[in-house]
Amino acid sequence: MSPFLEVLPPEIDAKLQNIKPPEEQTHIQVATDLIDNGSFGEQWLVVTDQRLLVIPSEGADGVVEVPLNVITETRIEELVGASRLEVEHDGTEPTYLYYSNSLSPKFVEIAEGIKQLTKGETLTLPTEIERSRCDTCGRLLPEKDGICPACVKKWDTLKRIVGYLSPYRGKVAVLMTFALATPLINLIPPLIYRYVIDDILTPRASAGLLILPAIGLLGILLSSFLFEIISGLMRADVASQTSRDIRTQLYQHVQYMPVRFYDKRQVGNLISRFTNDADRLEMFLLFGIPFMLSNGLMLVGTLGVLLYLSWKLTFYALLPVPLLVVGSLFIWRRMRPIWIRWHAKWSQLSSHLNESISGIRIVKAFAQEDREAVRFNARNEELWSVSVTGERNWFIFFAVMNFLISFGMFFIWYFGGLQILRGELTYGVLMAFLRYLWQLYRPLQFFSQINNFITRAFAGAERIFEIIDTRSESFDDPEATPIPQAEGHVSFKQVTFGYDSGKPVLHEINFDVKPGEMIGLVGKSGVGKSTVINLICRFYDVNRGSVEIDGVDIRKIRLEDLRSHIGMVHQDVFLFDGTIGENIGYGKPGATLEEIVSAAIAAEAHEFIVTKPDGYDTKVGERGGQLSGGEKQRIAIARAILHDPKILILDEATSSLDSATEKKIQAAIARLVKGRTTFAIAHRLSTLRNADRLIVLEDGRVGEIGTHEELMDRKGIFYNLVHTQQQTSAIMVVGGGKDDPNQAER
Repeated sequence: MSPFLEVLPPEIDAKLQNIKPPEEQTHIQVATDLIDNGSFGEQWLVVTDQRLLVIPSEGADGVVEVPLNVITETRIEELVGASRLEVEHDGTEPTYLYYSNSLSPKFVEIAEGIKQLTKGETLTLPTEIERSRCDTCGRLLPEKDGICPACVKKWDTLKRIVGYLSPYRGKVAVLMTFALATPLINLIPPLIYRYVIDDILTPRASAGLLILPAIGLLGILLSSFLFEIISGLMRADVASQTSRDIRTQLYQHVQYMPVRFYDKRQVGNLISRFTNDADRLEMFLLFGIPFMLSNGLMLVGTLGVLLYLSWKLTFYALLPVPLLVVGSLFIWRRMRPIWIRWHAKWSQLSSHLNESISGIRIVKAFAQEDREAVRFNARNEELWSVSVTGERNWFIFFAVMNFLISFGMFFIWYFGGLQILRGELTYGVLMAFLRYLWQLYRPLQFFSQINNFITRAFAGAERIFEIIDTRSESFDDPEATPIPQAEGHVSFKQVTFGYDSGKPVLHEINFDVKPGEMIGLVGKSGVGKSTVINLICRFYDVNRGSVEIDGVDIRKIRLEDLRSHIGMVHQDVFLFDGTIGENIGYGKPGATLEEIVSAAIAAEAHEFIVTKPDGYDTKVGERGGQLSGGEKQRIAIARAILHDPKILILDEATSSLDSATEKKIQAAIARLVKGRTTFAIAHRLSTLRNADRLIVLEDGRVGEIGTHEELMDRKGIFYNLVHTQQQTSAIMVVGGGKDDPNQAER
């Protein structure tokens, strides 16, 4: 169901039906969480194809009605701790709707939607909006669009974790056998102690009788030692393999996520899933599940033996247990949200580290080391605050638990001693009972401590599953149309798109590009040039209209085929930490050295590559840090040439080149674009002289289309852009800038 069509309460629905005819279509139907005086309360906003209605909550009088054709302006005003939607209309006081900031993402889209309806445009609202609160319980989420810890069923999480063990069920079966055999073996020694004390030491029997019990204890000790070694090795094997599988699945899923997914998440936050969260989960698999089984069996077995030895003493021994159980439940509920916050703070710290280290050159260029240190300290302080809160709670509980356990031992010594004095109990039974009592309390301690362990592991698992459950791009769509060969015919038909659908960047874009045609995309910064490129690559899907390649809507084309026909050279070149040859060959796996060299020659890169000490085997460093900007761009152009795409995209492909090199690159590009459909974006308009046509964008719309000469003769938008650039170039030359004046348009 759309987030903009919420279910009306019966009393509100009754009010609406009384004033709205059945044929009137409802487009928006949402509730606010504040009323006009700023208090918490509920009002309903209903927008139809004819009017806007504000319906107060039950018990309040009056319905505000505003026809769409009289609305002049709709906007959002941010207040202190809240915001409001303002709807202005002819000749009357504006209509206000107040809401808390948690609803801001929704009402920003609503404001844009109302604008569309008042202009007679087709309403475009997103199918999903950024969530800061849980849809089920209304609690604030630890991370926007994240999971709600309170609503996740822990049993479902456990079943899902255990499901990752299924490929290793044989090893798991052996491991469980050892895990269950160990506590059974450990139940035997106290019985031997009782026999030795009561039947050998107390009556001072023959020393020869000690040999058999001693051999038995030694055998049990060796067996327990071997079982522990074998089970420990198998635990490590199964846990590491399962953790590897989870990381692999997580990485594969992340690779296929749409670009929009990364727009909302920081890199450090995602890396935290692979490191910290996965480590917590591995520790749970390594120690949690096996020890839960063995300690559970030890608990049941020990309790049975204790009841057999003396039900009265067992009763005294169990007196502190209810307090331990209640305390464990209390600490579970208290610690769970703390560790959820700890994971969130750790992700924020990881994100800051990734950002500050990646941008270290900018930090140093502006001498902002102290500022970044302050920011890091703030993040680190927040993480410390959550950590110390959790650990303090845990250590207090642990100390109280040990104190309660000592009371159980006191009861046994006192009441057991009384029974020995009365002749109701032997000394051997009391010693065995005390030994079993420690074996009983150890599992109880474990299960009280495992709450902390499980809470951290489950919090990490839920964050991992959140990513895995996020919908990925449809690479395997069985209904997609395969296009093994492409001609390169690209059409935009009535395309409207916004990264937030309520705020379009492109408006009703129409153009048709023939196969082999070179198109220059021109316009001021922010008019949507790069957005056009993003839509061609289907990094995003259009809100309205369609983008077609060879007459097929790209949403129906198999993604692998679509992107295999597209090559890109970005302004901000990214190179992988490998060799020059590996980076050129990235777009064509298995490319021969001859093919790589041929592509480098075409991109005017071969000449500088062979001057490197290791030639094509030269390491480029992280992000290509060992190369200059011009060298990186020529490698990127060579990579695109080797990829041999039918559609080529050049996004400021020559922005980092000097004039001499740029001329060589332009000649190479002129040869490269033959037979390919090319879209070129360039800051210096002179580099687009050879384009077959220029598409000039203004305010997200197509302003002009034509050849360079036609647009210059028309003296419109493009002419003004060229004139402005000429003036800028002249100013830079007069001021000592290094731009070549010959590069300006004439």
